[in-house]
Amino acid sequence: MTKTAKILWVDLEMTGLDPVDDPILEVAAIATDWDFNEIDVMEGIVSIDNDLLEKRIENNSSFWNMNPLAREGLMAQNEHGKPSLEVAEDLIKFIEKNFGDKTDVLLAGNSIHMDRQFIDKQWPNVAEKLHYRMLDVSAWKVVFDGKYKKKFAKPQDHRALGDIRGSIMELKYYLSKMK
Repeated sequence: MTKTAKILWVDLEMTGLDPVDDPILEVAAIATDWDFNEIDVMEGIVSIDNDLLEKRIENNSSFWNMNPLAREGLMAQNEHGKPSLEVAEDLIKFIEKNFGDKTDVLLAGNSIHMDRQFIDKQWPNVAEKLHYRMLDVSAWKVVFDGKYKKKFAKPQDHRALGDIRGSIMELKYYLSKMK
């Protein structure tokens, strides 16, 4: 495959928002060009100990009780996943396939700084591939809402692949307003 990808869109689903105590449950990645055309897609399921899963979801119950479909889906797929570091290796292979051996891959997503904290803490080998700059769609959201009162109704599935595709659609929406 020709290495034409320019942006690595990533979304993680975790049991909560603490990169130390909350494990990653699911990852999806989309490699795109600068026109946001999908070049390749990757999904991974992380399997963690069921007792830890239940404990961390209970600890973050205010969020998960508002999103029961996502909670149930993530819990049900847990038994079909791989150990965390194997999923991280799958993501590294995806990056190398689509970006070559670059170590400054641009990471993109919605509130991507949060996902980056988890990557840095739990998957440092993935972090080594990424550029320090990121394309954060939530910054566009703040500007367009605050300055222009324009809002994008992004679906909130809280499932990795759907969330990434929603982020790409959202950025396309904001860019269309600049023409």
